[in-house]
Amino acid sequence: MYPTPARPELGSFVRDQVEALRRTGAAEIEVFAFAPGGARVYLGAAVNLRRRARGGKRADFDVVHAHFGLSLWPALAARGRAHAVTLHGTDLAHPRSRPITLAGLRRLDLVATVSDALAEQIPGWAVRHPVAVLPAGVNVDRFSPMPREAARSALGLDPDEPCLLFPADPRRPEKRFDRAQELAGDTRLHTLGAVAPDQVPLWVNAANAVLVPSQREGFGLAALEALACDVPVLATPVGVAPRALAGIAGALCAPYERAVWTEALAPHLNVADPRVRGRASASRWSTDAMAARVLDAWQSLL
Repeated sequence: MYPTPARPELGSFVRDQVEALRRTGAAEIEVFAFAPGGARVYLGAAVNLRRRARGGKRADFDVVHAHFGLSLWPALAARGRAHAVTLHGTDLAHPRSRPITLAGLRRLDLVATVSDALAEQIPGWAVRHPVAVLPAGVNVDRFSPMPREAARSALGLDPDEPCLLFPADPRRPEKRFDRAQELAGDTRLHTLGAVAPDQVPLWVNAANAVLVPSQREGFGLAALEALACDVPVLATPVGVAPRALAGIAGALCAPYERAVWTEALAPHLNVADPRVRGRASASRWSTDAMAARVLDAWQSLL
């Protein structure tokens, strides 16, 4: 769950949290990342962590903090005063990942999730301590309002044609691309998949609205990224959306019903550069604010 040259979008929010933690100057952070894969990949990661320690790398850490449930197992190979994990959603939802994740949680000193709703999916028997909520957060420096005309020009898009953004890989069934397609109708619908992270703010600002009709979300970073750009967003009430979108005129947080969503979307398609006042709400979950929360959690362990 960390970017690679081949997949720069992979776990970019974890990288953002690492950078925010480093900016605080309150902790030295060493990153150990490995490409996703099957059981052999995780076993290999554990072996490599052991070898790094024997090869002169730091042998004892204050905190060893894994991201994603399956990664907690190789993380146990690194010696530390405390071990922690942040769970992101699929690790608790996938029928194969869930039992493997739950089986390891009692070995840890801190178990965290990226949302309160996700924390409720962890049975009490699986943890030794109360579950913390530690989202990665939205990078409000990278995601900020810019003129729609400028964003479209940078992407080579028609400056006048209305368009919508589905901010996920259409191949992920839980994101419900089918709903976005139904809602968009004849309006051009763009998607994000292997788009480089530095290009995503352009796509958000280029859109008349961002559609997040997900079946489930561990956290729901896409809605916050749209709000940080003051771009209208329509989202189902999953993850952080109910709290983030509450009270924002022009945004919608409701179960997906085509008629309701079509009515909410229509005004945004008839304006050259529709905007909402969402940045202040998104800033409550900024990467810097969430890094401070992580540091507090680490301090409590030590």
